Amino acid sequence: MRETTDPGSARESFIVMTKLQFKGSWNEVKGKLKQKYAQLNDDDLAFTEGKEDELLGRLQQKLGKTKEDLRAEIERL
Repeated sequence: MRETTDPGSARESFIVMTKLQFKGSWNEVKGKLKQKYAQLNDDDLAFTEGKEDELLGRLQQKLGKTKEDLRAEIERL
């Protein structure tokens, strides 16, 4: 995975965000998502390296949002 400074690339920004998970920030993002969306549980927010699309798919089913919308929302947290 490569990082980019292009703010228009949602996919690249999501990759950068997922790298931050390993520095401990995913737990913070996960907590904010659970506060905002009470219907989400730990299983919905389980993150495994290389399985970002799987995570987004679960969130998409639960929240009825597009993957692009979800990526943007996660970036804002």
